[in-house]
Amino acid sequence: MTFGENKTYLYLAIIALMSWGLVKLTGLDQLERAIVPAHSPDYFSKGYTKWEMNELGKLKSKLLADELIHYTDDGTTHLDNPVMFFYNEKTPPWIVKSETGILSADGKDLLLNGKVNVNREKAEGVRELKINTSNLKVKPETSYAETVEWAELISSENWTTGTGMNMVFADPIHLELLSNVKGKYETK
Repeated sequence: MTFGENKTYLYLAIIALMSWGLVKLTGLDQLERAIVPAHSPDYFSKGYTKWEMNELGKLKSKLLADELIHYTDDGTTHLDNPVMFFYNEKTPPWIVKSETGILSADGKDLLLNGKVNVNREKAEGVRELKINTSNLKVKPETSYAETVEWAELISSENWTTGTGMNMVFADPIHLELLSNVKGKYETK
């Protein structure tokens, strides 16, 4: 074999060496996997809506949020301006609003942080009721909510405050203030 016959192999060897040199020069051979921070989101949604039906196919609850962010490490879902609706057949829906919320990984606990407002409109045989509190823990599956914080109940001319509250939104509706209960009630 002569040099002329091996020219092609020589050119290929030179091109391979130059390619290897360029890879080393640019640092492409040292690309590593990016390290994901411990508490990082894996998906998000703007304008989130979730409906839940009861066993008869009727609307049981609805959750709205301006923004939803799900985190990989602990499976929690963080919500901005969440609004939760609890529906009953005989009364207007209960509407629960807060500044932020965190839904547990299993979806059984919704912690509403900051200022929380719970409202039910007036209807035939039902008084309007407004509840102001904070840091409300809601169990959407059982239509139950509780807080250890101060709570204020306003209904027509009635006004009641207390520390700690338990509430069931579904029939039979139950509301209990736990301690330091004070109030002003309308008289006839």
